[in-house]
Amino acid sequence: MVKKQSTAYVCTECGADSPRWAGQCTACGEWNVIKEIRLGSNKKNKVNLSGYAAGNSEIKLLSHVDLTQAERISTGYAEFDRVLGGGIVNGSVVLIGGAPGAGKSTLLLQTIASAAAKGLSVLYVSGEESLQQIAERAHRLELDSHSIKMLAETSVQKICDCLEIEKPALLIIDSIQVMYSSDSESAPGSVSQVREAASYLAQYAKRNNTSIFMVGHVTKDQSLAGPMTLSHIVDVQVILSSTDDSRYRVMRSDKNRFGSVGELGFFSMTANGLKEVKNPSAMFLSRSDKPSSGSVVTVLWEGTRPLLVEIQALVTESQYGNPRRLAVGLDQNRLAMLLAVLTRHAGIMTSNDEIYANVVGGIKVTETASDLAIIVGIVSSLKDKIIPVDVVFFGEIGLNGEVRPVANGFARLNEAAKHGFKRAIIPQGNAPKVSPKNIEINAVSTVLEALAVL
Repeated sequence: MVKKQSTAYVCTECGADSPRWAGQCTACGEWNVIKEIRLGSNKKNKVNLSGYAAGNSEIKLLSHVDLTQAERISTGYAEFDRVLGGGIVNGSVVLIGGAPGAGKSTLLLQTIASAAAKGLSVLYVSGEESLQQIAERAHRLELDSHSIKMLAETSVQKICDCLEIEKPALLIIDSIQVMYSSDSESAPGSVSQVREAASYLAQYAKRNNTSIFMVGHVTKDQSLAGPMTLSHIVDVQVILSSTDDSRYRVMRSDKNRFGSVGELGFFSMTANGLKEVKNPSAMFLSRSDKPSSGSVVTVLWEGTRPLLVEIQALVTESQYGNPRRLAVGLDQNRLAMLLAVLTRHAGIMTSNDEIYANVVGGIKVTETASDLAIIVGIVSSLKDKIIPVDVVFFGEIGLNGEVRPVANGFARLNEAAKHGFKRAIIPQGNAPKVSPKNIEINAVSTVLEALAVL
């Protein structure tokens, strides 16, 4: 009797699984993207699963587990080390995603060259580009390529056979979407192949204490392509993306088992590759020489450091019956809530006006400390009043119109003072006992108080 082949229905855009075929993917909303794929046979003992978590299959007391931490390997870039949580952990698996041209391969080639210069054994496995293309890139970036070992291969079994001989400390896989495992019968790039290949390599990394960087493709909505299990397999997942200024790149960690999530790293793209940006706040504060209404500066907290960004607001009369509310880099629902608070507790009506809010530089604001700056920017544009360029704002707005304190207030003030700001309007709960030098503090409790101070 012939066994029936097991199948799965997977979205080719976002990689979401579906129990049956459908015209529209329920995860990403795209039409005609559900495809039927054939899963590989579930043969036993094809992959040795023992030691997956780099330990023996024995029961231990949690108090008896060795807490000795191995020394991390520096990537050669402080911004990259920050996103990874302090450097590369031995035996870790890192997934780096990003749009084509973001600089993923360039950054990893620079990283592996830095590791090779320190005497570490490294291997770069390319499944997309030829070795000549990578050699030309290394020559263009003026990298020392004498100690960088290369391999053009897409079979994870053959790659692991080479790894058993070379025993590298650092391995680059470019990219995981083109790798395939002979244990799966589906085509390379399919959900099952990506899952099998990533799992096979992760098991090798844990057993042999080899650090692996995998390059991942992204979909149209800038999310990582492939199955969601890919995110569970890896230890660290980061995204490298461009800003509105094509010269700069922002790296954000979405998952990190060895450090904080949400950490940001900033790079600039030059003729000699990616260079780290030492002062990212200056990158987002390239303000116009001529001050204008609706432009304010706030201090965000990204990962473990403060970041100064400019927020612009534009209020104009609506030409249609239904005024538009558009937020770029901000939460649309948060903007609607702040407008309701402004109407109820400050008596400023905006129901007949179109309102546009934008975060300069292409960064996405996810914390509520920008609430006060958004409201001040909207009122500034509505009244056509220019906010002085040396004033900074931060604070969360509650539904009762109160200005609530935020975390790390003193560090935010120090960052503002370091960049030449002379005045800060902050929540009463963040008022320091001793103010930083060269900056005047105005602590407010409500939205009305903040507008009255202005």
